[in-house]
Amino acid sequence: MFHNPETSVGSPIRITVMQGQVYVGTGSHEILTTVLGSCIACCLYDPVARVGGMNHFLLAEPSPNSGTVADQNYGIYLMELLINQMMTRGGVKSRMKAHLYGGANMYAGMARIGDANACFARGFLSEEKIPVLRNDVGGEMARRVDFDPVMGRTRCRTVEPVAAPAPKPVVAPHSGGGDLELF
Repeated sequence: MFHNPETSVGSPIRITVMQGQVYVGTGSHEILTTVLGSCIACCLYDPVARVGGMNHFLLAEPSPNSGTVADQNYGIYLMELLINQMMTRGGVKSRMKAHLYGGANMYAGMARIGDANACFARGFLSEEKIPVLRNDVGGEMARRVDFDPVMGRTRCRTVEPVAAPAPKPVVAPHSGGGDLELF
């Protein structure tokens, strides 16, 4: 996968970043990995300090009648947490670079939350003046992302939908009991 002879001997340690989590590399040979649907993963790294991290978030649905597509508080929290944790490990915000992945709209006829997630992430990074070097967002396919937080390299692959059997109606067995009247 990603081999860096300067920092590793043997296979890297794989760290899975789940929804709602942030992980900043320790400097040892690690690969951060996640699977995304409509969620977003932001992979940030500082190429000078050689420190990087990943978050994985999904914006919450807004309150009824709020007039917004998604509640951004959750995304703001995880983006700021990622930046702040990188800064505690020597990262400098003005040197940080970003990669964005996810934001798929997986199900037709549902709210386009993937688009809202991607739009939020791009807007946040723009406001913070963090350039996005790579992004693979949108569409209808899930993605698997692997990120080397020391080198700032990513690999993103789409996940083919698995053929699922068509749903079948469930027929309750007749117990021979009394009649049921619905009103």
